[in-house]
Amino acid sequence: MKNQEGGHGHVIVVTYPAQGHINPLLQFAKRLASKGLKATLATTHYTLKSINTTTIGVEPISDGYDGGGFELAPSLEAYLESFRAVGSKTLAELIIKYSGSDSPVNCVVYDSLLPWALEVARQFGIIGVVFMTNSASVCSLYCRINRGDLSFPVQKEKVPLLMPGLPPLGLSEMPSFLAQPSDHSPYLALIMEKFGILEEIDWVFCNSFEELESEVII
Repeated sequence: MKNQEGGHGHVIVVTYPAQGHINPLLQFAKRLASKGLKATLATTHYTLKSINTTTIGVEPISDGYDGGGFELAPSLEAYLESFRAVGSKTLAELIIKYSGSDSPVNCVVYDSLLPWALEVARQFGIIGVVFMTNSASVCSLYCRINRGDLSFPVQKEKVPLLMPGLPPLGLSEMPSFLAQPSDHSPYLALIMEKFGILEEIDWVFCNSFEELESEVII
């Protein structure tokens, strides 16, 4: 990937502000930088201070609760809605910030819980890439639900589930979002939203490698 001036490309990596999401995307951004790309991690103001790295840039975007993050929100639904609205605006401002520099942004890699980042990338005509922090096996379950190959909610009488490339799955072995959907409905809505727009995304990355899940990765 090269920019219009012929230099190396600039990728903004947007992460959801939770440790299990920040770390894989941080490591991915470092990997991009090691290959000669300019990589900038975009995270919320509240989590910015917890990231210590010298190999990539780190920039803040806002979730609307800059002083304390999620803990300040009245509910999970309110937090996610605020992050969508304010995060979209501040991500766009970050892209604009670099537009006049010698390293304009030409790709946005975003956490799978932030599907609105694709809309921002499209506004600027740049590549949009989703990074699934789940394993390929978990992603395959969501894909099959989205396609209608697997009924949802999962019924106890249909357990264990028999899925191609996976061992028989009991209810306790499934992602908590599927095993206990009522406890995670706002997150589950975001997850199903992202799988509903996979065909619109330029690239899809998964937090796995072939030797680990060769029967699932095809």
